[in-house]
Amino acid sequence: MAQKLVAVCISKNKGERKTPVEQVELRFNHGIVGDGHAGDWHRQISLLAQESIDKMHALGLDVDKGDFAENLTTVGIDLPALPIGTQLQICDALLEVTQIGKECHKRCAIYHQAGDCVMPKEGIFAKVLRGGYLHPGDPVRVIYPDLASVEKGG
Repeated sequence: MAQKLVAVCISKNKGERKTPVEQVELRFNHGIVGDGHAGDWHRQISLLAQESIDKMHALGLDVDKGDFAENLTTVGIDLPALPIGTQLQICDALLEVTQIGKECHKRCAIYHQAGDCVMPKEGIFAKVLRGGYLHPGDPVRVIYPDLASVEKGG
């Protein structure tokens, strides 16, 4: 299966579902222009796999891309299995994975509906190393960190 984006989503504020759009602009060390999560921090971009959304469908939930507040919805990539430091090249843009999952301080509407939510366990976060424009259908290239140098302490 091809590794690609299936949706790009934004919202003005944190803590709300995001709306799929035709294009987003990523800015270096900022995130998505116009998105509530953008800024100078380690969680500039959130990603969730379509496969994770499909798990919620299987529980009977009517959810879709952006409903878990993810900026980028992917297909064909096991996102939570990516090591911190992995880079994702999407067209001209380059992201670096900074966090896997998150602590869910307050239970979201999805959790109350289903008794579970995939974003805290299967969502990942990244910072923007190189900006660019992203669209649904763009291919995603996974660039793994050099684990050999990490193991040697280098």
